[in-house]
Amino acid sequence: MNAGTHSTASRRDSRTQRDVIAPPAKWFQNGFHRFLDTYLKRHFHAIAYENTPLPTEISGNPDLPVIVYCNHPSWWDPLLAHFINQRLFHPRQLYAPIDAEALQKYKVFEKLGFFGVELHSASGAAAFLQTTAELFRRPATALWLTPEGRFADPRDHDAELMPGLAHLCAKAKEALVVPMSLEYVFWEERLPECLIRFGEAVSLAEFPDRSKSQWGEDLTRRLRENQTHLAARVIARSSEPFHNLLRGKQGVSGVYDWSRRVKSWLTLRRFDASHGHQFEEGHND
Repeated sequence: MNAGTHSTASRRDSRTQRDVIAPPAKWFQNGFHRFLDTYLKRHFHAIAYENTPLPTEISGNPDLPVIVYCNHPSWWDPLLAHFINQRLFHPRQLYAPIDAEALQKYKVFEKLGFFGVELHSASGAAAFLQTTAELFRRPATALWLTPEGRFADPRDHDAELMPGLAHLCAKAKEALVVPMSLEYVFWEERLPECLIRFGEAVSLAEFPDRSKSQWGEDLTRRLRENQTHLAARVIARSSEPFHNLLRGKQGVSGVYDWSRRVKSWLTLRRFDASHGHQFEEGHND
């Protein structure tokens, strides 16, 4: 190998090492998950998902890469992604692209599986595909995406999805793609409910010749239909179809809840701080 070839290879190797993130340190991520559980309990009455079965490949074949793509209604979405991944997609490691400029403001996310992407450039798109190709060669990988590319109301279905997801699906050979919908809603409690619904998954291996545009149309349809189903559940205001992943604070607190406690004690009844229906406790496996 001559000097020029060696120099080119060295630059390529250093670029690959720089662009592809290292797996998060387990001790740091486990500590973050403990903090996250406490933090979410303070801010949500419940985090619950509709009782629709997840594909058996998720638990039965952990080496199969999973792509979870969802709508993007709130600042909470990256934290919820980590929480849901840890509860329902374990032992898969979460990785997620994030705007490179935003990552500079929240550097801690680099230690939690997030990697920076230049959203509106050809070089950024190429780097995204290079990084995901490397991540898919690792065992137990889950890639989480919000392809709307901006905060959007969950009932707004007109926005086109950014092309990166469709391009990835057209390029990758094997992965399971799962649409997920999110809504943050207020029902009877002081704190909001975070409600989740998983849509029908699709295997990339079933459609090896599908084009980027075909993937774009199909992925958009799956996500929007799933959002419509979740919206109907939200409007119905019933906890019955959902399994609870996290039970947060109940009641109003303060003087009002103290008076309710006294009344329960005087009538020899068990005090229940909640104001409405409770979610059925779900499984974490």
